[in-house]
Amino acid sequence: MHTHEHYIKRCIEIAKNGLGNTRPNPMVGAVIVNNHKIIGEGFTSPYGGNHAEVNAINSVENKALLKTSTIYVTLEPCSHYGKTPPCSDLIIKNQIPNVVIGCIDDNEQVAGKGIAKLKNAGCKVTVGILEEACKKHHKRFFTFHNKRRPYIILKWAETQNGYLSPEKKDEQKPVWITNTYSRQLVHKWRTEEQAILIGTKTALDDNPSLTVRDWTGNNPTRIVIDREEKLPKTLAVFNNQAETISISNKNIDFSKPLAQQICKVLFENQINSVIIEGGAKTLQTFIDENIWDEARIFKGPVSFISGTKAPKLDGKLTSEEKIMTNTLKIYSND
Repeated sequence: MHTHEHYIKRCIEIAKNGLGNTRPNPMVGAVIVNNHKIIGEGFTSPYGGNHAEVNAINSVENKALLKTSTIYVTLEPCSHYGKTPPCSDLIIKNQIPNVVIGCIDDNEQVAGKGIAKLKNAGCKVTVGILEEACKKHHKRFFTFHNKRRPYIILKWAETQNGYLSPEKKDEQKPVWITNTYSRQLVHKWRTEEQAILIGTKTALDDNPSLTVRDWTGNNPTRIVIDREEKLPKTLAVFNNQAETISISNKNIDFSKPLAQQICKVLFENQINSVIIEGGAKTLQTFIDENIWDEARIFKGPVSFISGTKAPKLDGKLTSEEKIMTNTLKIYSND
């Protein structure tokens, strides 16, 4: 692997330490190299804290080395004032002569302005190293700004014969198709995304809390479709463990396609990623309107005689793995 690619790959690796904590900021990774040796690293702090470049520069013990170093970043350094000063200004202040960037930040507040500022200050700027990998890494950020909607992950578990749930059940709780390891993975996913969404029927039938219990991390914002606002406030989804946003006829028109309208509400609430957990009608709504980016589908070892059929989608299979008795397939919407 070429030198630039090697260090940008490292930037992506360390940037993932910020997953679930940096939003609405992108989770950037930065590496500082001097004479083929890494002398500093950093990733984006939780929102309101330092950006990756700041943390990387702060981690360098001998600041005199910065004047002969190269800084690598997954995303173009910012050029505007937000919660923190511009990172491009800090790079210039520390006289770092070489800047290597994975991909341009096409957020209108930046969009090449950081690169222009660095070049005007005399920095040598190289752009587009592992560009596709960096864009994939920043998929939530780019989807939010470019498509003006959250990055959407569909998720469900189905039986061997393609059912989401049985026709009848005795209790107001989920009927588990997956094993404990798969369920722990789902809780990990919840910490990584900003929101989780269910429909009215799922709220009533399963009474889920949609919080993180089998992993350590932040609870996602809960989104529940409640057309007439008649769901009992005693349901777990309305407890005080996490924020809940209701989608009702007060904020969308249920006589028109729903997925696009829901995305508009989520965008207005600054939600940059969401897991659609069900049920079948809600999932199918997003599939039918072709508004989804990724689907994560578990298949368990059990079968139901009858019940609610799992949705069907066309997508590109990107990975498949066994989790003990379960199979997890992940699809992308190309």
